[in-house]
Amino acid sequence: MSPVCSARLLLVAAILFLMTVFATRAAEVPQVKIGRFPQEVATVYTVDDGLPSNDVKAVHLDRSGAVWAHTEKGWATRQGNAWTPAGSPASKDLCGVVDPQGYAAADSHVNQAARTADGKLVLATDHGLLVQVDGGFEPMIVEDGLGRLWGTSGVRGTAVDSRGQLWFATLAGAACQTSDGWRFYTGRDGLPYNDFTTIVAGPDGVVWFGTHLGAVCFDGEGWTYRQGRRWLPDDDVRDIAVDAEGNAWFATAGGVGLIERRMMTLAEKAEFYEDEMERYIRRTPLGYVSEVGLARPGDKSEILYHDSDNDGLWTSMYGAGECFAYAATGDPTAKDRARRAFEALRFLQKVTQGCEHSPPKGYVARTVISTELPDPNVGRVERDRQQKAERDALWKVYEPRWPKSADGKWYWKSDTSSDELDGHYFFYPAYYDLVADTEEEKERVREVVRDLTNHLVEHDYNLVDHDGTPTRWGVYSPKSLNHDPNWAEERGLKSLSMLSYLAVAEHITGDPIYAEHTEKLVKEHSYNTNAMIYKIHRGIGSGNQSDDEMAFMSFYNLVKYTKNESLREQMLLSFFSAWVIEQPEMNPFFNFAYAAFGLDARHASQWGTFPLAPWDGWLEDSVATLKGFPLDRLNWAARNSHRLDVVLLPRQQSGEIVEPPRTDAGHRVDGKVLPVENRHFNHWNTNPWRLDYPGNGRELASGTVFLLPYYVGLYHGFIQETE
Repeated sequence: MSPVCSARLLLVAAILFLMTVFATRAAEVPQVKIGRFPQEVATVYTVDDGLPSNDVKAVHLDRSGAVWAHTEKGWATRQGNAWTPAGSPASKDLCGVVDPQGYAAADSHVNQAARTADGKLVLATDHGLLVQVDGGFEPMIVEDGLGRLWGTSGVRGTAVDSRGQLWFATLAGAACQTSDGWRFYTGRDGLPYNDFTTIVAGPDGVVWFGTHLGAVCFDGEGWTYRQGRRWLPDDDVRDIAVDAEGNAWFATAGGVGLIERRMMTLAEKAEFYEDEMERYIRRTPLGYVSEVGLARPGDKSEILYHDSDNDGLWTSMYGAGECFAYAATGDPTAKDRARRAFEALRFLQKVTQGCEHSPPKGYVARTVISTELPDPNVGRVERDRQQKAERDALWKVYEPRWPKSADGKWYWKSDTSSDELDGHYFFYPAYYDLVADTEEEKERVREVVRDLTNHLVEHDYNLVDHDGTPTRWGVYSPKSLNHDPNWAEERGLKSLSMLSYLAVAEHITGDPIYAEHTEKLVKEHSYNTNAMIYKIHRGIGSGNQSDDEMAFMSFYNLVKYTKNESLREQMLLSFFSAWVIEQPEMNPFFNFAYAAFGLDARHASQWGTFPLAPWDGWLEDSVATLKGFPLDRLNWAARNSHRLDVVLLPRQQSGEIVEPPRTDAGHRVDGKVLPVENRHFNHWNTNPWRLDYPGNGRELASGTVFLLPYYVGLYHGFIQETE
């Protein structure tokens, strides 16, 4: 056989081997198949919808399925989406109601009554749990195996669930009589709250508990908590009715609430958020994405648009999600959205040039506003001086902070931060690889990335503003990061970011000069070593959460695009270390970003070789968060600091190292942060360990926090829609 034939055979064999390896790896990617699931959707009914009064005492379902509400000013029944005043329903028409009135039991007030599968009445009374025996009532003795007696006094409610199990509730907790004996639930068992008012059973083993501070639900496996205006008209839940579909109706001090179990897919959920963003969120004809204000709480009819310091970052993350969406689904609408995002981000670079106060070429603005709006520079210098004097000694005082564009149509915001650059560099390779399908489009991406990266390397890796000095947070130089104590805390993240920028620039432009800069920063300035500890923290829940969001975007691109295998191995270990700290946060974007590279990764050191795979449960946590996101993205307040299932973080693990101790940070008894259903945040830079969240329903956030991880999960094959 000739040498040429032998070489060809070896090449074919090598290709077949690699195809087998990659096919095997692809087959090993963990994947969850998701069909339709019950998405909880809350609706509030008040006097504006026809109720005689918002002070609702009780809700009932009649045998036809109609809903009745007993208010301070009489009864009403629901007709469509409106309520009509009516006389009281006949007791024979009420479905599943056991009236506690008339059951005298040792002169004790009866709070609720239930009938067991064998026909016995059980009464929840102030003097304990009573059961019907031979025409009378006797105390039901319930012992928990620890020498404690339950249900001896102050029993707030009782019910029999769809599986025939008896439940009762007291201030001590909730108890259920299963086929294996009594089971008891307190805070350490996951019970969120215990100031009960009532118990009502629904289908499929679901049991709802009313409390004076929200509603609690047991779904047969675990507990959930619904509190605040996102879920209820008022936290004082007086009564509950559950229909055959599992939809729960609530009588509260502020109206009637409905939490509907609406069957939908993740794709339909994504479509809902996309529609909301098209209708309400996009600002300016370029379509910048952030959050918007509302003139009235919960009312989207009048939107109040405003700029954000991080319009570039949020638009980048939204646009990146659309790139992954197009790659995963082929949806031309996603492609169009990604292109619009690119044009908006490109404009932030172009708008800064040719004007009276132009920065060096390649600089990108934070955001833009129309010059038809009031001049944002008015009073700005005074505020900057105050900021520098009271909060940040390195804050820049200069003007104009908002220069006017060359055509006079725009004010563009200067002093651009590293947050913005992390966003831009996260978006551009996704757009270049997955969306830009012509040479002309790709060249436009190359131009933006080349100009921005050249700006950085030409200014000692700093982002330099129109005043000739680096922006407040645009400092990446070795001199500052390695030798200035003021930048010591930023050393890890800024080193990581710059290495990621250079890897992206080399990938997109093909210019080896950026690899040379990487080599210089690694060999002469130890940026790789700096990046091994990407932020100063003291364990879970500590440090700046924005750093995590920025780091994961930078890690993703650096590990994906660097051609330096040694650097890649180092950064993958650092990536794993970062993910371990973030693991309890149930963040699907962080989980998917790391799992894309870490599933089969191993780290070799002088002590051996160790796996870097994400820990068990990462995919389940990710899906739980995606499913759990409320459709309602309004900033309603949420309270959790009173919960029984919360463990406070110790002082060492809350906030920044020099900040005073916090008492509003914690996690559930399983060690993980509160579910997304119980905390509102606009972006993934919010501290998920926080327990209480302010809000008034006058701000609407975008759906990017769902869309980006969902589309990344689809793209990498971790999620498969079955319908």
